[in-house]
Amino acid sequence: MMGAGILIPVIPYVVKPFRADALTVGLLALAFSAAQFLASPLLGVWSDRKGRRPVLLLCLLGTAAGYFLFGAAHSLALLFAARLLAGFAGGSITTAQAYIADVSDPRDRAKNFGLIGAAFGLGFILGPAMGGALSKVSLSAPAYASGALSLCTYAVAMVLLKESLQLKNRAGHRLSFSDVNPLVQIRRALARPQFRELMLAVFALNFGMAGLQTNFAVFTHARFGLDAAANAMLFAFLGVVAALTQGVLLRKLAAGVGEMRLAVSGALAFGVGFATLALSGSLASVYAAVAMTALGFGLAGPALTGLVSRRAAVDQQGAILGTAQSVASLTRVIGPVWAGAVFDHIGPAAPYWTGAFFSVLAAFWAFHAARGRGDLN
Repeated sequence: MMGAGILIPVIPYVVKPFRADALTVGLLALAFSAAQFLASPLLGVWSDRKGRRPVLLLCLLGTAAGYFLFGAAHSLALLFAARLLAGFAGGSITTAQAYIADVSDPRDRAKNFGLIGAAFGLGFILGPAMGGALSKVSLSAPAYASGALSLCTYAVAMVLLKESLQLKNRAGHRLSFSDVNPLVQIRRALARPQFRELMLAVFALNFGMAGLQTNFAVFTHARFGLDAAANAMLFAFLGVVAALTQGVLLRKLAAGVGEMRLAVSGALAFGVGFATLALSGSLASVYAAVAMTALGFGLAGPALTGLVSRRAAVDQQGAILGTAQSVASLTRVIGPVWAGAVFDHIGPAAPYWTGAFFSVLAAFWAFHAARGRGDLN
């Protein structure tokens, strides 16, 4: 996560010699998300059959290769190839979640899934700062540093990471094309009553976040005239709140409050944050809104993942979590386009009102899914 964060401040400047428009930068982000969307079910299903360890190790090498290629790229085509490779390897987040499911009691999964979110937050804080410092050496240095971090992680994993999926719990049926087709897997999940509303909740929650991540700097510049440095401070603040929420608060609340209540209350808090952003008239209100969105997403995201995992069979953890990850990746393709379109054609507050609406939908679907199965804890 830190390696990914290192590239955030330098990507526009790396692209500039080839294409100076903002659309190209956005398409690079879309390429990463599209590759992750395609890879998540494949890697999840593969890990259900072959184990988590080989998938994680191979993806760490793939991530390193993607970063090194990005640093050495001398054409726009190679930059896109590098982001596609990194995005495909980044689909291993599914396998990491499945690993956590393997080694956690079902009641503890939500708080342990929160550790991944805490890692995201810390990477978001530390990575851009390191990337900015390394960019003074050269624009390639951040990419090479990210690659080196991935290789270090690979070396540590080779020594310390043990296999979590026992042979008796591995999937045995033959792999088919439909098993790794994300659209087919999403359709199958929506057809299963125990997953339908949870997948819709995952989509709604992540749809709002995707729009926030890509549109926020445009919004704050249009409404308050904030520059890149001021926005970097806001994103760092978001990362701190996210890390504390998922690394500390969630672990204290998960056992006593329960996953459904965390999912519902978190999604509603997320919506309040969006509404506060839409109405914001001062920088103080923006910081309050950012804190509320980070808090809400930090509680609801892992709780929804925990609910999905608890309903999946032991030999389908990778497949079902891969499908949920594909749903989240799909929002990172659709969400930014929607946020940009309504910002341009309706107004700066429009993406945040729609984000609030989708947050309420996520809360409703999470509650209804749990109530329908008598799982209101």
